[in-house]
Amino acid sequence: MNPIIKTLKEFNISDDKVSELFQALTDNPMMAMALIQGLGIPQDKLQELIMTIMTNPDLIKEAVDELGLDFSKVEEAKSKLAK
Repeated sequence: MNPIIKTLKEFNISDDKVSELFQALTDNPMMAMALIQGLGIPQDKLQELIMTIMTNPDLIKEAVDELGLDFSKVEEAKSKLAK
């Protein structure tokens, strides 16, 4: 299982919220960061999760594939994160 999804599941984040988060990551990464912060994940794990997402965008692609979402949006998100 993708480590980002695994972390979210450890904190009982619903499948719908996980899909919503990855949709947001592909559409608007900055909005996704606000969504992540609103999930109730403890601060230490939250920082770790955000750093994982920001430093390893390939994990986003893997998660998007695992969730069956549109990868073309991931490429747009990667370029937005790079700015």
